[in-house]
Amino acid sequence: MQGEPRRVLIVRIGAMGDILHTMPAVAALRERHPAWEIGWVVESRWLPLLEAAELASGRPLVDRTILAATREWKRRPVSMETIKAIATLRGEMLAEGFDLCVDMQGSIRSAVIGRMSRAGNLVGPEDPKERPARWLYGKRIESRMPHVIEQGCELLGGAVGEKLQPAQVRFAVSEQAARACDAVLSKSLADAKDGFALLAPTAGWGAKQWPAERFGAVAAELGRRGIRSIVNASREGDVVAQKVVGTSEGYATAVAGNLPQLIELTRRASVVIAGDTGPLHLAAALERSVVALFGPTDPARNGPYGTQARVLRHGGERRDHRRLNEPEAGLLAITVEEVVEAAMGLLDGFDEMAL
Repeated sequence: MQGEPRRVLIVRIGAMGDILHTMPAVAALRERHPAWEIGWVVESRWLPLLEAAELASGRPLVDRTILAATREWKRRPVSMETIKAIATLRGEMLAEGFDLCVDMQGSIRSAVIGRMSRAGNLVGPEDPKERPARWLYGKRIESRMPHVIEQGCELLGGAVGEKLQPAQVRFAVSEQAARACDAVLSKSLADAKDGFALLAPTAGWGAKQWPAERFGAVAAELGRRGIRSIVNASREGDVVAQKVVGTSEGYATAVAGNLPQLIELTRRASVVIAGDTGPLHLAAALERSVVALFGPTDPARNGPYGTQARVLRHGGERRDHRRLNEPEAGLLAITVEEVVEAAMGLLDGFDEMAL
């Protein structure tokens, strides 16, 4: 692998947690080979995550981001706009002349994008999320490690013929987002005694979503103990966030901001309480204390990595990736009291290191 600097393309388009889980492997590659050129195909909404602070090598996480509006393509698959956008994506990848493309997503769509790059070799997982994708790879890497972050290091390391260990990613500070965050907190937390809890009550699908009224009850009990709560809202008028606030006895405030603002808000949180969702993994990446509420997904694979954490999951639960709309039965077995005590344990200095 020595000699001329390599040009490596990463394909990992979304969602938020997927991007965050991939970044430690890419950071490890960057630290190992600071002269290599690294590109990343991603949706525009996740760009603030990739605008990480410089690593120890003095280099950015990636040199080039190439945008793929795959959500829009799915909504309008045969429109002229989609056809033009795909042609533009292909042209941008070809212009970079990548000699290696690594599909870190494992879907048919991401594998096709990798093929479109015309990189010298396309590498993907032996057991991809969508099995037909494996037939598009020139080389497949088997994963043996349990956690998805470690699996990412196995895949990327196998693609370049080296052993990689997860590297810490430092997120750049957005001064504008920091000012907006501080303004919100000074207004919302004027009477708070001991910091604040950040609650993230929504999830990508209903089976992973602990009931909003229970988040509200957690906020109420924490509030009685001097800790107010901020509820992460996906947008203004977020129904779930409003329900949390409405059942919090006045101790919670909903905040809807952009991704840089969420990063700054998370930095300031004393503890983050969330299910298996993007904000949980952002908090772990920022090394914040987290209470993780797990139901159908396996915390051994997806749980908070490398931070102080309490993972709540009941033994009767089973791994199930069906995108059901109702909370998984085991998730519902997690009580308000368990969550409050886990949060207070972290706030009081008792911690259990995550996987």
